[in-house]
Amino acid sequence: MAEERLQKILARYGVASRRKAEELIVEGRVQVNGKTIVELGSKADATVDDIRVLGRALRPPQHQLYLLVNKPKGCVTTVSDPEHRKTVMDLVKGIKERVYPVGRLDYHSEGALLMTNDGDFANAIISAKSKVPKIYEVKVNGKLTPEQADQFRAGVPVDGRKTAPCQLKLVKIGDNPWYMVVLEEGRTNQIRRMFLHFGLLVEKLRRTQIAFLKLGRLQPGDYRPLTDDEIMKFRKLLGLKPPAPPPRPAKRARG
Repeated sequence: MAEERLQKILARYGVASRRKAEELIVEGRVQVNGKTIVELGSKADATVDDIRVLGRALRPPQHQLYLLVNKPKGCVTTVSDPEHRKTVMDLVKGIKERVYPVGRLDYHSEGALLMTNDGDFANAIISAKSKVPKIYEVKVNGKLTPEQADQFRAGVPVDGRKTAPCQLKLVKIGDNPWYMVVLEEGRTNQIRRMFLHFGLLVEKLRRTQIAFLKLGRLQPGDYRPLTDDEIMKFRKLLGLKPPAPPPRPAKRARG
């Protein structure tokens, strides 16, 4: 196989999404043939080069896994945490294949999170081009005015850049109302910062749906594999080819 960018190899082999793989490279956690690589333009050939991540030799996944996890609060959406907090990896310890989270939910948020070892799938989900809608239930310490709600939907400045248009609906009235928010982008702490723009604090945030995939009755801390139909539906939505079937075992010669 010809050489290709190192972050693409790591994503395809199920180490992390392409974006996270770039972070691993820049942080000096990837070695090729004994040499630490820190430049994103670096290339390698996975069939001949000795590629190691955090000291572990790169091995292709035996098969592709797609999991829906109900992330609880008090859990970080990373493979490892320098502060030694609980991570979503602790929720899937029974899985033999190495999987990683697709996108993020912050420490205090909960709900639907995808995990996989399919790099192309993960990259497509988090890509801004895919515009995969995600639905959230949000409890806030005050109500938006009609004018503020219209501004929220149209987009508000976050880090000097306006957020993309989104959907907003008041679903429970009270001193601490609940809103439904539908986003097609996913900046860090975006919903919290959008409400903060209007002086409101988010008290609870739960992601209930990713595209067509609903959290349903899955309890916090639990996970389930996606069905074949769900995987195919996602791949069609993302414009990805069907996954290659596993190789058939060689037939035993008669004699």
